[in-house]
Amino acid sequence: MHIFLIRHGESIGNDGSNYVKRIPDHLVTLTEKGIKQAHDAGIWLAEYCQKNAICLDNARIWRSPYCRTRQTSDEFNFSLNIKDIREDITLIEQQFGLFDSVPEEQWGDLFPHEYEEYQRQRQNYGKFYARLPLGESPFDVAIRVHQFMGTIHRDYEKHGVNTLFVFTHGTTLRTFLLRWFHYSPEWFHEERNPKNCWIREIDGHKDCGYINL
Repeated sequence: MHIFLIRHGESIGNDGSNYVKRIPDHLVTLTEKGIKQAHDAGIWLAEYCQKNAICLDNARIWRSPYCRTRQTSDEFNFSLNIKDIREDITLIEQQFGLFDSVPEEQWGDLFPHEYEEYQRQRQNYGKFYARLPLGESPFDVAIRVHQFMGTIHRDYEKHGVNTLFVFTHGTTLRTFLLRWFHYSPEWFHEERNPKNCWIREIDGHKDCGYINL
């Protein structure tokens, strides 16, 4: 199975403008820069697949139903031209709960008690297990991502879907890698968050890394 994990393009959450607008996370859109990033990366990826003889005849796009991942996959697909597009809620971003759309440097000022407890959890259990107030931990994300893996394994075995383009979010992408390759929580702590429109290639049981740096 060939899998391309793709983080969405730059969004109004990434450039800081949503700190004022406070749009709910699932409605956060790409910036103009993010749209161009996705369009250009789609051209690059289509050429990469052609160069490496990666057949797209039985390929499928899976994406998070968040606005910015839908926009990103649409821009990529101008070049990939894949007809089979599906969404799965397990691919959404980590839920930030009380801290959603709030700059991290303001968490302690706005929510001192909750932030103190979150920091206590990070110190005692580590970043991977610490749950954000009213939100999720990376561990929680990894559990739901594992459910999605069952879907793609069944589609491969029953329908031969062997090339996937998965449009998702930074934490979700890293937890996918963690579960697929049985990496450790310590690996997650050290693994950097991918930049916008970075593409991670998985070829069977081989982690090929980010291919468009």
